Amino acid sequence: MSDCCCKDENMKALDKVLDECGHDAGNLITILQNAQEIYGYLPSEIIYYVASQTGISPARVMGVATFYSQFRLEPVGKYLIMLCKGTACHVNGSDTLEDVICSELGISNGQTTSDGIFSLKTVACLGCCSLSPVMMINEEVFGLLTSDKVIGILNDFRKKAQEEGGVQA
Repeated sequence: MSDCCCKDENMKALDKVLDECGHDAGNLITILQNAQEIYGYLPSEIIYYVASQTGISPARVMGVATFYSQFRLEPVGKYLIMLCKGTACHVNGSDTLEDVICSELGISNGQTTSDGIFSLKTVACLGCCSLSPVMMINEEVFGLLTSDKVIGILNDFRKKAQEEGGVQA
């Protein structure tokens, strides 16, 4: 992931994606998915570049990017927390867990901590109903959560971030 954006090696990677997709408007979702993989999100420069390379209006590209919840228009933290708010998770206390996460991290849904370590996004369903309430941090699933478990998990990720990147406690 990179601080945008459209230059040098990262642009070459996006050009390669566009070449593989044939600059075809029918492959817009695939192109945007790959662009997000390269940049970590879809900055406005990328929206305009993809539009110019596919012949799609920037408004239509933005419409697709904002319609699908998988796409992000803002950078996210090192650890993206996706908290399930589906029926099973809601019934089993996900609202309380959201309050705990927000309180612990000092952010709300859709925000990133000032140190860039955590971002929080609530989602409609993670498909892990038997583990409810559940959250994912990046690709790792945590289920049967309680407030204490969530605090412990966040602390573990804080420690991991400190060890990996010298982040201040």
